[in-house]
Amino acid sequence: MRSIGEMARDSGLSVSALRFYDRAGVLVPAWVDPVSGYRWYGPDQCEEARLLTRLRRAGMPLPDIRLVLAGWSGADTDLVRKLLEAHLRRLELGLSDARSEFSAVRALLEGREKPMTSPRTAAVRLTVPAAELAAALDAVRFAAGTDPELPMLGGVLFDIEGEALRVVATDRYRMAVARARATGHDGAREQVIVPAPLADAMRALLSGEDGDGPVRLSVDGDRVTLEAGDRQAAGQGLDHDFPDYRRLVRLPAGRRAVVDVPAFREALETGPVRTSETPGPDGTPCDLSVLRPAADGTVTVCADGEEREAGEAGNDGPNHVAVNREFLLHALDAGARDRLVLEFGAPTAPLAVRRPDAEDTFSLLMPVRLEN
Repeated sequence: MRSIGEMARDSGLSVSALRFYDRAGVLVPAWVDPVSGYRWYGPDQCEEARLLTRLRRAGMPLPDIRLVLAGWSGADTDLVRKLLEAHLRRLELGLSDARSEFSAVRALLEGREKPMTSPRTAAVRLTVPAAELAAALDAVRFAAGTDPELPMLGGVLFDIEGEALRVVATDRYRMAVARARATGHDGAREQVIVPAPLADAMRALLSGEDGDGPVRLSVDGDRVTLEAGDRQAAGQGLDHDFPDYRRLVRLPAGRRAVVDVPAFREALETGPVRTSETPGPDGTPCDLSVLRPAADGTVTVCADGEEREAGEAGNDGPNHVAVNREFLLHALDAGARDRLVLEFGAPTAPLAVRRPDAEDTFSLLMPVRLEN
């Protein structure tokens, strides 16, 4: 017999995933200690756990997996074969439909005239308070992408318009936006994507600046330069278009909760987690925190089943939202305040993390779909 920890080590599934599959009736332990509640698994269940992992990677739904495991050790494997074949057909049909739709989208994209943009004929020069630019970079850097297939997300957008410099970063799963004051530019709106290494070099340069002393930022063609006294950080901007982030941050009004960050962080780090059955950015399952806002402005980190109970109780407003716990902890750090505002929409809407004193500096975290 294996304990749940030994089973996790030998099968490659996490302890929380094993608990989830137990509650889902997919991989039930051979014996549960009635006193301690400890789960124990039989000798053959490690093979079943590895099989379960393969089927989930192939996208097979849990009801079908339950039947596969039930028929796996039987003499008649006809049901198992038919389930595998049926799922493979679904995948093939889905791939065929996806290819057809993607072909149509590509045709639309190729037929769409790209708007003609005027080349930058003069360098853009502006002055920014060093402390504000440093704080803005700190607020967004964690959200920059690292996927080589999406190089346009591998940096920080500098969006210059009027007396404002907005910095933005996103890796698709999260987005962060911050604002700093800017003077010296009264022309058309200009944008440049600063590669992540250059953004880090700029932040290091700002570390030597005291108070709100000004630094000079210039964009000349694709070259970006930040000057602080007689020191500078300079390099080429990314030759890509950044997505229109302004469309992505238009969220419907939701329920707000002000959280004490140290206490909330402790609740996240020590509280219950669920394992996502949907791979995260690195292709592996991630730990999820399920959050439930209450009408009194408090936020609960839910244990398994509590979010369903809240929904069944008919509470008004969004019942819960599941987010990548690591990403949420990063957003709390980037918020750089002892109190932050969490804004909840529907369970499928992004979770917004805002500063109560500067709501134009915020993070958005995409929710993760919960199984069952």
